[in-house]
Amino acid sequence: MSIVDLAALGESFTRDPYPVYARLRAQGPVHRVRMPEGGAQAWLVVGYEAGRAALADPRLSKDWSRASPSLPLAAVSSGPHMLRADPPDHTRLRKLVAQEFTARRVEELAPRIQKTADALLDRMLTAPDGRADLVQALSFPLPISVICELLGVPDLDRDSFRTWSNDALGATDPGVRKAAAASMARYIEELVEGKRQRPGDDLMSALIHGAGEDGDRLSHEELVGMAWLLLVAGHETTVNLISNGVLALLTHPDQLAALRADPSLVDAAVEEMLRYDGPVETPTFRFTVDPVEIGGTVIPGGGELVLVAMADANRDPARFPSADRFDISRDARGHVAFGHGIHYCLGAPLARLEARIAIRTLLERCADLTLDIHPAAITWRPGMMIRGPRSLPVRVRR
Repeated sequence: MSIVDLAALGESFTRDPYPVYARLRAQGPVHRVRMPEGGAQAWLVVGYEAGRAALADPRLSKDWSRASPSLPLAAVSSGPHMLRADPPDHTRLRKLVAQEFTARRVEELAPRIQKTADALLDRMLTAPDGRADLVQALSFPLPISVICELLGVPDLDRDSFRTWSNDALGATDPGVRKAAAASMARYIEELVEGKRQRPGDDLMSALIHGAGEDGDRLSHEELVGMAWLLLVAGHETTVNLISNGVLALLTHPDQLAALRADPSLVDAAVEEMLRYDGPVETPTFRFTVDPVEIGGTVIPGGGELVLVAMADANRDPARFPSADRFDISRDARGHVAFGHGIHYCLGAPLARLEARIAIRTLLERCADLTLDIHPAAITWRPGMMIRGPRSLPVRVRR
């Protein structure tokens, strides 16, 4: 099988990977590719049915110890956590976190999310020329404020953390990714230790001092890993969900007008944003435990790297008619923007809640919101995991 060099496609692939995925899907569900991040080779799964099945296939391990030693990969997290574990370890870790990360905790955050969104928009609307970078003004500060509130770490150095997170998840240079992950790990170690000494009524304190029904507790290493996961995944998904969603609305004025005319469509609009241009292009890595046959192609066992193009699964016309059309009136249920199977995103309800509040409040407060840049000039974050613009210049005309 020939290798598709995605790294060679450069900025055009980063900006709009969907046509590339569609061409590959037309040829079959499995392809050998060279990734933009460090040039590692992987098996890429495209299409809805094949992708959804791969996301739930137990022969594809999330455990990095299963990875082939020949893979030039740099780990981007510290400590064990749910996205780097298989059952039974995954089952245990998810249970311990889920018992504290409850629907009640999420629901109780709604007033705080609304208050934060209003304060951020108050500040954004003070610009005399009506211009702002939506990523810096709303998309990033809202979810990072919320996850810090949830975890009880209000003094987070957000500028440094944002840089580390961007580099750890998206830098194409493995050395940069590794250095950012190491810096973040040291910082999170201090956060966990501080919360151990000064507990409060928050999720991190509950994880540190709580225990399961059988007395089971997270170890120190597991706490650091969970803090990394909750802080990074807890804000990155929502940052780019909001940014990508607003961009989709501003480049589809008919859909923006429909949502303004009927704000009750916001729930459906958020689901369509997740489907049409979701924040996670491909999920965290999977490795073959045994040979896996997909669509007539056998992926060897022995720790081969497998990527599932969730972005393409959500654009597969076999599942979503006219899949390349952004339509907030469609039934977008069944999309895999938050994954599928045992690794389905635990924080999906929180991300949806934040996005609904952010989008609704933005449209209520900004009656004449427009893009302040040509869409083709937007710079996108590198890498194949997190999808979103580095910045999103907008303008509110007065």
